[in-house]
Amino acid sequence: MSVMQTIWLAIVQGLTEFLPVSSSGHLILFAKFTSFEDQGLAVDIALHVGSLLAVMIYFHQDIFKMLKGVLQKCFLPDFNVQGNKLAYLIVLASIPALILGFWLRNFGMESLRSAGVIGWTILLYGIVLYIADRYGKNIKTTDDIGIKEAVLIGLAQCLALVPGTSRSGITITMARFLGINRSEAAKFSMLLSIPTILAAGALETYRLWKASEVGEVLDTLDAIGCSFVASIIVIFAMMKWLKKFSFLPFVIYRVVLGLILIFYSYGFF
Repeated sequence: MSVMQTIWLAIVQGLTEFLPVSSSGHLILFAKFTSFEDQGLAVDIALHVGSLLAVMIYFHQDIFKMLKGVLQKCFLPDFNVQGNKLAYLIVLASIPALILGFWLRNFGMESLRSAGVIGWTILLYGIVLYIADRYGKNIKTTDDIGIKEAVLIGLAQCLALVPGTSRSGITITMARFLGINRSEAAKFSMLLSIPTILAAGALETYRLWKASEVGEVLDTLDAIGCSFVASIIVIFAMMKWLKKFSFLPFVIYRVVLGLILIFYSYGFF
């Protein structure tokens, strides 16, 4: 894979991973509508790992509090300790997608990487995001999230296994339905990405090591670095945006893009 393709993919990943518009869908579409070959799942995961590093840098204080809370209680859950509580809620919310993703890894998920599937998921879940953001209350923060909320957000994350759904978009949507304010919903969604991406990255690293694919390893390292730079910039911009504005621009973008992809997949142009 060329350096130019890596840079373009990193820009696409950085712009779309934490915005509720589906990074995986855009990465697939990038290959379909350019002269570049499909970069494959390994590079997709590497790009997500770069975004993961950006999340860990931006939320380093929260991550430190979670680690401190877990260690303070010797790895035992204690919801009276705020950092401990948030850490175990994120683990709990991650379990459904980790189990389902592991189970589905050999069930032909590549067949879902089509413009038609992505068009429908981008469109429909964009409309659902609008409803949640328009009518959801702004009365809760991450401190108010309990087991019920964590489980519901975790179950919603399973839907993101279908390209175009958007992992951040669907988890933010559920959080908004539950009354969590916009910036805190985005924060929990980003923290929730850590276990899922770590698991996917670990599996892909093992596969590459076992296959001794040196070329693929170099491609993934380049992808991680470029994606990190793009992602950290977008995280800062998005968190600042959500303190004053809604998700409406992203909804409009999803609806327009979804309709274009649906018309294209059915041969209207």
